[in-house]
Amino acid sequence: MDLKPFNKVLVANLGEIAIRIFRACKELGIRSVAIYSEEDKYALFRTRSDESYLIGKKKRPTEVYLGMEEIIDLALKKGVDAIHPGYGFLSENPEFAQKCRKAGLEFIGPSVETLQNLGDKIKSKLIAHSVGVPTIPGIDKPINSVDEAIDFADKYGYPIILKASAGGGGRGMRVAYNADDLVNEFKNAKAEAKKAFGLDDIFLEKYLERPKHIEVQILADKYGNILHLYERDCSIQRRHQKILEFTPAFTIPQELRNRLYEDALKIAKAVNYVNAGTAEFLVDRNGNYYFIEMNPRIQVEHTITEMTTGIDIVQSQILIAEGYALDSPEIDLPSQDA
Repeated sequence: MDLKPFNKVLVANLGEIAIRIFRACKELGIRSVAIYSEEDKYALFRTRSDESYLIGKKKRPTEVYLGMEEIIDLALKKGVDAIHPGYGFLSENPEFAQKCRKAGLEFIGPSVETLQNLGDKIKSKLIAHSVGVPTIPGIDKPINSVDEAIDFADKYGYPIILKASAGGGGRGMRVAYNADDLVNEFKNAKAEAKKAFGLDDIFLEKYLERPKHIEVQILADKYGNILHLYERDCSIQRRHQKILEFTPAFTIPQELRNRLYEDALKIAKAVNYVNAGTAEFLVDRNGNYYFIEMNPRIQVEHTITEMTTGIDIVQSQILIAEGYALDSPEIDLPSQDA
């Protein structure tokens, strides 16, 4: 193994996930560094790190945690070895991962190339197709006009869903039940995507009504070892935001769950995936399932899997980034290959 032990990790995030990563660092004997905006100077998370620094003066709060150059400059000045992006903000941004690589900082997450492929929902669908994993009928490239959207709806029928290509967390998603809806929601989805992700690329899919939403947690090291940590059912949602998750997904049979595990690993292997990620699927009323996206980062719901498996996913992320193999004594996760 090619090991690069970390002495100091900067967390480019705030709130609960920052505290979670600080805890993992402390348990691993690694110093942690927080960044915070002026508005967050009294926030709990900045008191839980070993060091904390104000950045982004005169910027809006959300802009502070998206300030790539300032975050990297601070990391270099403070002797940081790696940056953990948490979820949201810069966690799926290949440009940020590339800047970390160029600066000699380890990005605790997938490679730049993986983020470029799986972080984009359109590209990820094409990868799924290449390994025989089913996806929902849709357009495999960004649409540039509402006329293209209407043509798609005329072909496949309503309802359809508009999604931000770079999106996540339900942002940049709109459902249209008729042509009037589509005209309005096309504009709304593009505007929300631009504001949330800096990119207004939108794609379309046929909308499945009341499907089961199942996600498969994966972990992968730098040596080609990939395994799944079973599934979570996140079907209970409001406005595309997950409200409640549980595991196991007892609403679908074990045989179907096993197929989801297999297909999640197929997609991960196709892109030489490294670190933690989540493959998401929709299952319709007839038991047909479709890959919808890979979240190439830690997720809010990771603690459910930690509780049921006893595996510390955040610590595993850091150890993988340092160069440890999954079956090393430090991570201690044996292969699932039969």
